[in-house]
This record gives sequence, structure tokens and C-alpha cells, in this order.
Amino acid sequence: MRRAVSLMLMTVVLPGSAQIAAGRKRLGHYALRAFAVGALFVLGLALTALVSRDRILIWFTNVWFLGLLRFALIGYAIAWAYLIIDAWRIANPLSLRQNQRLAMTALNGVLCLSLTGALLYASQLVAEEKGFIQTVFGHGSASKAEDGRYNVLLLGGDAGADRIGLRPDSMTLVSIDQRTGRTVLFSLPRNLANVPFPAGTVMAKQFPDGFTGKGCEDDCMLNAVNTWADDHESLFPGVENPGILATSQAVEAVTGLPVNYYVMVDLRGFQDLVDAVGGINLNVRQEVPIGGIGGAITDTIKPGKQTLNGYQTLWYARSRVWSSDYSRMARQKCVLNAMLQQLDPKTVLTKFGAIADAGKEILSTSIPASEIHTFVGLSLKARGLPVTTVSFVPPKINTGDPDFRLIRLMVATAVAKSEAAGTSRAPGHPVKRPTSLGDKDSYRDSYAANDTSDLSRSC
Repeated sequence: MRRAVSLMLMTVVLPGSAQIAAGRKRLGHYALRAFAVGALFVLGLALTALVSRDRILIWFTNVWFLGLLRFALIGYAIAWAYLIIDAWRIANPLSLRQNQRLAMTALNGVLCLSLTGALLYASQLVAEEKGFIQTVFGHGSASKAEDGRYNVLLLGGDAGADRIGLRPDSMTLVSIDQRTGRTVLFSLPRNLANVPFPAGTVMAKQFPDGFTGKGCEDDCMLNAVNTWADDHESLFPGVENPGILATSQAVEAVTGLPVNYYVMVDLRGFQDLVDAVGGINLNVRQEVPIGGIGGAITDTIKPGKQTLNGYQTLWYARSRVWSSDYSRMARQKCVLNAMLQQLDPKTVLTKFGAIADAGKEILSTSIPASEIHTFVGLSLKARGLPVTTVSFVPPKINTGDPDFRLIRLMVATAVAKSEAAGTSRAPGHPVKRPTSLGDKDSYRDSYAANDTSDLSRSC
């Protein structure tokens, strides 16, 4: 019995040592060498992580590395299971008493299932990550940071049966400091009128005076740019997504910031992503209806701090009954902030399968796979910093007749303040609380999230 237990433990602690002790030296030496290679690999990863987190992120977002790692984990799992079973065979179980044999059989099964199961589970996570990267992320060339900032256009919308084409109802330009990770969110209302386009672009030639007049007729708002360009794709030869390109160019002209990449979120599946992470914690400041605008109000989301499931979160972010588009924009910012703060590495790791499945259904982006490590690193930096938000909404901006020079000044001011905050220890600017908004919106329903230097405080 002592010999059987010893052989089992030897295989767990030092695979191959039991075979060497039993005279199967060739097999044992092969196993020991393989174990040594694996141990050195893990040690190398640990040391690299201490020295350069970016290098680890590069490796673990490379599909070739992930593919090799997956097969290595499967191979180690099978080999370890074989060595444990072989150690049990070497122990000569038939020489044991019945109760001892039963105990050792159970131990053998537990060791096989636990050790190999852990390795196979790790290989499954690696496979899911590889599949997620290949499905969601592009393979184009990387875009360099402009003036030390990455600007990513986040679009949220759907192409429901009652809509003509896909219309991004949520448009946020996320501007991130390349060095510090400090982030500014610039929200553009879907009903922003007369948006300009950069000189020389297809849209500028079609609409030299901005997106207005003949061509768009009565539908000349920012969220209609996407549909117009997709309907005239012949004007964009060789462009895969004319609507997204035109929308990105409009955002560039409006804000004065170049757009490096876009991320499109299909809001019809957004609730699956929220459910995949177990819901998100939000402070609901004012009662939000579920339903309305074309249908009955079926329920409401009550005020207070609570965990919302995917269905509730989707309505919290999209509802504009009893409020306005601008209040909805503020709530969407609070959802983004909650996701940023709550999607910590532990949550992502333990629920990665469900997150990846949901993400593959609702996300598309121009960020190439080669740049994932850059944005993972930036997101880790951003989690511990206040997020600044600016929205081009009333009372500062008249969305029907916008002052684009004022908008670009607001953008430049917000970026300058964010960068200055990254080089000093001065406290953030106080949260602004509008008092007269012309509708039921108020600070209580998080309207202040539209214009603040600390989004978490406003939400």
C-alpha cells in the first residue's frame, strides 16, 4: 500500500520518476524531460510577466502561439493521465487487500480527473480565446497613435425589421492617452444635423455644405450617414463597410480628432454579453421605463443601487420614454463605465467562454489582432483612473444647428485637461450639475454623466 501511494505521489510531483524507480527508465526519462520543458516554460512566462507585461499580452493574443499552446496542453493532459494509470499498474493493485484496492482506484481516478481536467479546461479556454480573436478582430494594418492618443469610434445600433438599414443610435469617440491610459468619452447625438466631412472624401464631394439638402432630404442626421453610404456603395469602390467609413469621417470632421479604429456593437445581442458577466452594478437615479415608443410600457427599472441583468441593462441604456436622447446618452456612459470597472481579469477568466460566445455574436471591429495587446494594456491602466466625458448636447450645443467650431474647442479643451491631469496630482474638476434642461431630465437620472471629469462620481 505504501509503495502504491508513493508511486502515485511521485507521478504527481515529478512525472516519470515512478517509471524510473520501477525500471522503465526510457519512458521515465522522456517524461522527466517533457516535464522539465513545461516547468521551464511556465517559469519563463512568470519571469517575463514580472519584467514586461506587454510581452505577455503580445504572446497571449497571438493566434499562432495560442494554437501551439492549446495542443501542448492537450498533449500534457494525455501524457500525465497515462503516467498516473501506468503508476497504478506498476503498483500491482491485485496484491492489495480489497479495501486498499478500492481506495487506490478512487485516488487514481481523482488524480486523473483533477490534473488532466485542469489542463484540458485550460486548453479549452485557449481555444475559445483563439476563436474569439479570429472571429471578431481584423487582420489589417495597425494604425499609429496620433499626438499620443488612440481614438476608437464605438458604435451601437441594430438593423431591426422596422428599420431601413443599420443606424448607429449610439456614437461615442473613445480617446485614450497612449502613455497613461487616461480616457475621454466624446458622445455625439444621433440627431446631430449638417455634419461636415473631411475635404477630398467621397461624402465631402456629395455634400460640400455638410450632410444636408438634396440627397438626404428630410433625414439629414448623423445616424443616417451610415445608411446613406451603404445605399450608395458604388461610390466607395473597394471599401468593405462604406457606412462605417463615412460615419468615421463625419466624426473626424466634427471633433477634429482622427479615428484610428471602430468597434460596432449589435445592441440586439448586448444583453447576452451582460448576462455572460453576471449582470452589472448600476446606481439607477430615476425610474426608467421598459417598453414604450411604438409599444406598451411593460415594466420599469426602479431607482437605487442594484445589479441589472442583460434585459434590464439594455432598456436602461436605450429607453427614452419620460426623458430624452440626451438622458439616454448619459445612461449609456454609465453602462460603459460599469463594464470597464467590473470586467476585471478574474471575471473575464472565470466567465470567458460565455463572454467570448456573446462577443462573437455582437462585436465587429477594425482593430487588427496584432494590436489587441495594446488595448488590453490600456484598459488595465484605465480601470484605476477617472474617465472624463463630454457630450455635444443642449444647452451648450443646438443639435439642429450645431456650432462645430465650439465642438472642436470643447474636444481640445477636454483632451488638454485630461493630459494635464495625468502629469499632476491635482484633484479632478468638480462634477457639473445642470439645473434647467427643458424636459424631465435632471441630475437625479445621471444627466451629469454627459459632462464630467469623473464618470464614476456622476453615475
